[in-house]
Amino acid sequence: MERIASGLEGLLTKFELPAKNSSDESLQSWRDAVSLVKNHRRRFRMVADLDKRSEKRSIQEKIRVALVVHKAAIRFSDAGKSDKVSRETQDAGFGIEPDELASIVRTHDKKTLDYQGGVEGIAKKVSVCLDQGVQSCDLSLREKIFGVNKYKEKPARGFLTFVWEALQDLTLIILMVCAVISIGVGIPTEGWPKGMYDGVGILLSIFLVVLVTAISDYNQSLQFSDLDKEKKKIFMKVTRDGSTKKLLIYDLVVGDVVHLSIGDIIPADGIFVSGYDLLIDQSSLTGESEPVYVHKEKPFLLSGTNVQDGSGKMLVTSVGMRTEWGRLMAILDEGNVDETPLQVKLNGVATIIGKIGLGFAVLTFVVLAVRFLVEKALAHKLTIWSSEDAMTLLNYFATAVTIIVVAVPEGLPLAVTLSLAFAMKKLMNDRALVRHLSACETMGSAKCICSDKTGTLTTNHMIVDKIWISGNQKDMKVNNKDDDDGDGVRLQTSEAALSVLLQVIFLNTKAEVVKDKDGKSSILGQPTEKALLELGLHLKGDLETTRREFKILNEEPFNSVRKKMSVLVALPGGGKRAFCKGASEIVLRMCSRTIDANGEPVDLSPEQVNYVSGIINGFASEALRTLCLAFKDLDDGFNEKNIPEEGYTLVSVVGIKDPVRPGVKEAVESCLAAGITVRMVTGDNINTAKAIAKECHILTENGTAIEGPEFRVLNDEQMKSEIPHIQVMARSMPMDKYILVNNSRKMLGQVVAVTGDGTNDAPALREADIGLAMGIAGTEVAKANADVIILDDNFNTIVNVVKWGRAVYVNIQKFVQFQLTVNIVALVLNFASACIIGSAPLTAVQLLWVNMIMDTLGALALATEPPNELLMKNPPVERHDSFISKAMWRNILGQSLYQLVVLFVLTFDGKPLLLGLTGSVTTATLNTFIFNTFVFCQVFNEINSRDIEKINVFRGIFNSWLFVAVMVATVVFQAIIVEFLGDFASTVPLSGELWLLSIVIGAISMPVSVILKLIPVDKSSLIKHDSDGYIPLPSGPELA
Repeated sequence: MERIASGLEGLLTKFELPAKNSSDESLQSWRDAVSLVKNHRRRFRMVADLDKRSEKRSIQEKIRVALVVHKAAIRFSDAGKSDKVSRETQDAGFGIEPDELASIVRTHDKKTLDYQGGVEGIAKKVSVCLDQGVQSCDLSLREKIFGVNKYKEKPARGFLTFVWEALQDLTLIILMVCAVISIGVGIPTEGWPKGMYDGVGILLSIFLVVLVTAISDYNQSLQFSDLDKEKKKIFMKVTRDGSTKKLLIYDLVVGDVVHLSIGDIIPADGIFVSGYDLLIDQSSLTGESEPVYVHKEKPFLLSGTNVQDGSGKMLVTSVGMRTEWGRLMAILDEGNVDETPLQVKLNGVATIIGKIGLGFAVLTFVVLAVRFLVEKALAHKLTIWSSEDAMTLLNYFATAVTIIVVAVPEGLPLAVTLSLAFAMKKLMNDRALVRHLSACETMGSAKCICSDKTGTLTTNHMIVDKIWISGNQKDMKVNNKDDDDGDGVRLQTSEAALSVLLQVIFLNTKAEVVKDKDGKSSILGQPTEKALLELGLHLKGDLETTRREFKILNEEPFNSVRKKMSVLVALPGGGKRAFCKGASEIVLRMCSRTIDANGEPVDLSPEQVNYVSGIINGFASEALRTLCLAFKDLDDGFNEKNIPEEGYTLVSVVGIKDPVRPGVKEAVESCLAAGITVRMVTGDNINTAKAIAKECHILTENGTAIEGPEFRVLNDEQMKSEIPHIQVMARSMPMDKYILVNNSRKMLGQVVAVTGDGTNDAPALREADIGLAMGIAGTEVAKANADVIILDDNFNTIVNVVKWGRAVYVNIQKFVQFQLTVNIVALVLNFASACIIGSAPLTAVQLLWVNMIMDTLGALALATEPPNELLMKNPPVERHDSFISKAMWRNILGQSLYQLVVLFVLTFDGKPLLLGLTGSVTTATLNTFIFNTFVFCQVFNEINSRDIEKINVFRGIFNSWLFVAVMVATVVFQAIIVEFLGDFASTVPLSGELWLLSIVIGAISMPVSVILKLIPVDKSSLIKHDSDGYIPLPSGPELA
């Protein structure tokens, strides 16, 4: 078995493919290595279109060059001063043509923009107020004139398309030709209707194969289509009807004012309205890696690019097919998905087995034909040929072609697609959106999950639980409207301190209070900002008045590198003031003063710094996220392009509560039992992180909690020895997460999954074997770089993805084991029979039915089984483990041997054995019995294949209704073939005794399976944990 396994792995070296970031060369290499493909269109339907990829790069280069050329040309030309507006556009109330407006942004034509009056002039011409946005009553009119924000997509393929694709199978075409010839020759020689039975039987079998294949492929297509629609659901903040709303990007129209923040995708072409340090990454559209700043002098924003830093607002000027991104996507929209490593590997297996099968088929035909010719020669009839002789040779040829049908396991790589489509659909229902098929496979091998804390391990429903201000500490119950703690804080705090606290809360935030159609208020924004805004409102602050009195001059939005957010405002009475909030240690270091009980700024002494640090650590030890709020007064001459980095006055320390999600502790324990290390990576204070990690059972006695600054200075040797013990990393930056992921993969050889939500998490998400983006808290950039989007930001969902990943891997192994067994038995049986007795016991029609059992129906039964609880009690598959394991080879060879012994005995000495049961046995009865026994051997072996290692194969069988349905359908249709379709399938009705004997012989494969599973195989894949405090994997009877 070891030699067979290693030999096959050696032949599959050309079919090795990394799970992510495969080069075009490696993708082309395995395509070139594939040979003997029965149906090229079907086999390669779910692989990347390399020509389209090349075309995309070419188009990106053209767009980049066009932008450069246009910019250069505009410098030396007059602005386009065409004021011609069509009657339709004028009647709709607009003063500029859609194509002209689109051209201004697409060509970055600043001169024409200035001629039109800048962004304010354009807003006037598209009949919109920049403060109020579009009115909902105008939407249909705007869509009629300027178009909708959708690009042209190719229509979904209908069912008949998949029927046509299934008919492209070369072997089926040859069999159809043989069937037609058989009918043409049979009717004149054998008469009507007997002469057409063989040919019609083949045609009916082909029809059934094509129909079942098309239905399976069509259902897969519908599943992928539904998932594709989910991937494209992107929401943006928009000013419409005078208020801020969240809308799908497809609902945007020309004139909408869109709010942009870090990580957002630019949803349409537009013009900069206002903002601060807006940095745009255009690489997705132009291929240009250098980001560009967008401001009043460079105001153009292109659809499909993304916000790398800063914030702002844009006026939508063109949508859909009038944008470069829309045109690009329309050209490239093929619906193809990248191939996965398993698909590629099984393409290799199919190629190798197909070549073997072709050899057997050719040998079978040669042996049968030579034997026939020798018999004719011995009878001195070599020169005498009849139509019956022609029919005999035609049947030999049809049998040989059918052997190729059975021998080339076309269904192997396609079964991967079926299993992945099924898993993706189920995961979608379980709140996980799989963007890349390979992630489903790889997740089953994950040995380490690096998880964020906020929103993943915790609920992300934040409230301010404690506050320290002016030397006083107070517990808060912000979500309790009947509680008077807000009044308590107001009474204990001076008016001056309370005023500046409300200013830093209301002015230094991106959160907003909005009202729905019923007038009910709600807060839009990040959970931390929502919690602070709720605190300000709880303290009876007036949000609208505060924002109206102060003019914002500059902003520095929060990101995971700075870990703080700052804003510069103009004071109503003159002067300027900077506000800052963020990670408590960072902001505290920026402060040199604090507010005393009277609301007066006083110097912050070292003793007071230690005192405040104690407050921060006290909050953190109670698992609270801590933030410091501060301000700094500046004179009118201060340069408003900068925001101070020191000299602040500390206003308050707040402790924000974010409870651990229900079920997280159990989910973490499930991971540990499955041999998966869970590491918490967070930007929070280390005391907060440790408290949460202990509550989640992530941090154990022997585990290590480390801070990002300490981690990133370790050398390679220290990293290698330290990483296995790290369970918590606090105060981390995105680069720390990237280093952790990279070194875990390369130094320790682990398959690593990592979560991320920010734009700066993109490198880690790309580097990890599986990148998991958060669907709620995650930016669009993070989602675009992820393999899976966790729609509910829940760690339990991540564990569910692991379960389905393991289920996909194991299900494909089950199917491969089952199909290879059928392959070996069918090939050897027909070839040996042809050599020894001069005929194949299984006819073309019967082999086509067997092919359907082992191909489409087998895939439906075995490749779609849901995960069971035992999957999470086994260790993960190692990165370089052989897919076809030694245990699988043991089962394949053992079952094949049993079936071949039984079928050979029946084939060569079956009549004497059956005479005692029936009294008389014809050749037709014997062949039918052999066919029936062969099918029931496969039915019971399909049940055996439900578990490769465990003896109890019936566990959870009724949880997979599809498996039960396929089993029942197979048995029922087998009975119909044998009892009622004898003329077409070359069968005769069997007696009850022979039916029972067929079933018993098939059922004996189950005790054979038990005996085989008791034969020990190498358990080297079982692992032991390092001394990191995690519980060991189960052993003994649990693994038996």
